[in-house]
Amino acid sequence: MKALSVRQPWAWAIIYALKNIENRGWPINYRGDILIHAAKTCTKKEYQSAREFCQRMGVEIPELISLRRGQVIGIVTIVDCKFSQVASGWGMPGQYHWKLENP
Repeated sequence: MKALSVRQPWAWAIIYALKNIENRGWPINYRGDILIHAAKTCTKKEYQSAREFCQRMGVEIPELISLRRGQVIGIVTIVDCKFSQVASGWGMPGQYHWKLENP
């Protein structure tokens, strides 16, 4: 099965907070289930930036120390991929928005 490494707390948000867009600099043609692997690394600065973004989305994330890292934490289904110049919900501008369902 394919896997995607995602830094915390974004990986947590995909599985537990219904983050339905993964922002990437490249497109994906694959459609189907994919493992979400929580990457080992996450700096405090990256965490704080992601935490602030999540708060604007109405999502409170756990403290960094309690987030699992370096392991698979769930499965999602990739259902679409589109490039967007504008921000929308979880989608950031100038990125490919990988649409996710069924965490």
